[in-house]
This record gives sequence, structure tokens and C-alpha cells, in this order.
Amino acid sequence: MPVFLLFLFDMKIDAKMVDNLAHLARLRFEDAEKESIRTDMERMVAFVEKLQTVDTTGVSPLLHISDAANVLREDIVQGSVSRSEALLNSPVSDDTFFKVPKVIRK
Repeated sequence: MPVFLLFLFDMKIDAKMVDNLAHLARLRFEDAEKESIRTDMERMVAFVEKLQTVDTTGVSPLLHISDAANVLREDIVQGSVSRSEALLNSPVSDDTFFKVPKVIRK
């Protein structure tokens, strides 16, 4: 059993834990929301505890949800627009590129 699950089973989920998790996630909640979150967390832990009772002897781990892997399609070259046609709808461009405001500063 993963260590974090053992940690949850031994810990009481209370308002302080919800506040701590909200702080770590940089989230803010109203009091009513906190109570709802606490209730949901208790239900999740109870569900995981219930799953721990299932006998999985002889069941191999599931790596993918289905047997399909790398379902690919053929690449077919189809029509496209020329560079000059693409630049026609640009509010600001030069003859080669779209011009956009600088977003990364050094």
C-alpha cells in the first residue's frame, strides 16, 4: 500500500487539514466550501479503504485502460494556405511573420 494512503487512514480529516491543503494549493475557500471539501475527502478515504478490502490475488496490474495502442492514421498531404494568404488576416505582420507583443522578459 502506498505510504500516502497509510498516512490518510491514520489521520482525521478536519478543518485544519483542509486549510493546510488549501494553503499548499494556494486556494481560498468559504467556510461552507471547506465543510463540503472535508466531507468529500472523508468519502474518498472511505472509498479507498473499501477498495483495500478487494481481493486482487492473481490480477495483473492494468497499465492502459484499453488494449488499443498507438492508433494512428495515415498522413495525407492536403491543401493549405500560402504564407501571404495567412498573413492577410493578421493585424500586424511583416512580409514573413505574424508580429505579437513581447511576453517574455529577460
